[in-house]
Amino acid sequence: MKGPDFFTDEMVEGDFRSMKHEHHFKAVENGTFMIDYMHYEMPYGFIGRLVDRFYLRNYLTRLLETRNSAIKKCAETEQWKQFIG
Repeated sequence: MKGPDFFTDEMVEGDFRSMKHEHHFKAVENGTFMIDYMHYEMPYGFIGRLVDRFYLRNYLTRLLETRNSAIKKCAETEQWKQFIG
């Protein structure tokens, strides 16, 4: 973590060979710009690559888009206040 500009989620153990999700934040004139980088490697050789190509890549893309949309909505309305103690 390099707050407030950057933090990384990295899988320590799980179903992927590896997974790293980077969150970058950049101040802009009218707010904050957020950039996500997701890098993962599938296990299971050829079968894993097929699952990734025909299912997982699209699923993860939709998941990040949905999550980021919820974050944007929360940040741009009064909802963010519920997370501040």
